[in-house]
Amino acid sequence: MGSAPLHLVRPKVLSWQHVRLPLLLFLLSILTTLAIGARFMENFRLGLPTLAEDSDLWPWPWLLQHPQKFLQGWPFTIALLGILLAHEFGHYFACRYHRIDTTLPLVLPAPTLSGTAGAIILIRGRIPNRHALIDVGIYGPIAGYFASLVAIALGFLLSRPIPPDSPLPLVGFGQPITFHLVHALLSTLLNSLPPFDHGLRHPILIAGWVGLFITALNLIPAGQLDGGHILYALWPRVHRPVTLAMAGLLIGAGLFFWIGWAFWGLLMLLPAMRHPQVPMDLPLGRWRTVLAFAALLLFALTITLEPFLGSSLLHYIH
Repeated sequence: MGSAPLHLVRPKVLSWQHVRLPLLLFLLSILTTLAIGARFMENFRLGLPTLAEDSDLWPWPWLLQHPQKFLQGWPFTIALLGILLAHEFGHYFACRYHRIDTTLPLVLPAPTLSGTAGAIILIRGRIPNRHALIDVGIYGPIAGYFASLVAIALGFLLSRPIPPDSPLPLVGFGQPITFHLVHALLSTLLNSLPPFDHGLRHPILIAGWVGLFITALNLIPAGQLDGGHILYALWPRVHRPVTLAMAGLLIGAGLFFWIGWAFWGLLMLLPAMRHPQVPMDLPLGRWRTVLAFAALLLFALTITLEPFLGSSLLHYIH
């Protein structure tokens, strides 16, 4: 039975069936991010680090004792979910533009440091050409990056110096280049602005940090990550060997910098991460070539080898 060319297939009209799962996950993510955000805000108000003790990692017992504190997590929740949705709607609208059938963004609630496991869209149709592949791959990170910039700038402005008697943080956060650039720019206006590693961080600043971290993970040039899509659109023949090389580099980075890199390296080796074939008959064009290399710049601006200080595999072994 024949069918229309894939790039001419009209996406399905949204119905309650398409909306109910994304909505349910979004509401659950509001709950989980409010919980961790409330703990972040409480520590901020008390002059404590974002994570001061082990109990901060699981704030629910504290919230059961102090339910009136729950809603003080809204600044973190709005900032973080805003960043995640900006990223995923960048992908979503690129898919709609190219008439690729996809789900609405799915925000994944989880018992993590951010209250989520990030967000995804599920592409249910084939990507018709390399133009669509570049657009779908890059517009999510671009949207998420600029949303993160807003959160970082506001978070720096709301942060304050660490009190002299403040304890050492339970978790230290590494700084990507973007943090240094934003702080340097804002410092030209406010001389007293505390740096990220010597400041009492407002929860909105932490949401911005999470946003950059997610952007960097997605731009790893391997597999079916956003960076992998962009690499495939540029040079499809090198995608597989680069993915294998990147897997080895990530596993090595897990040994010396952050153990989580090893997980991502092993993930790149799974058969499900092999990139599906996409027709390469269209020339990429100047604008999309610029977008592809802009993705490389964003990767450099958001990546940090040690996102969580003192968390390498060697550190845990010793």
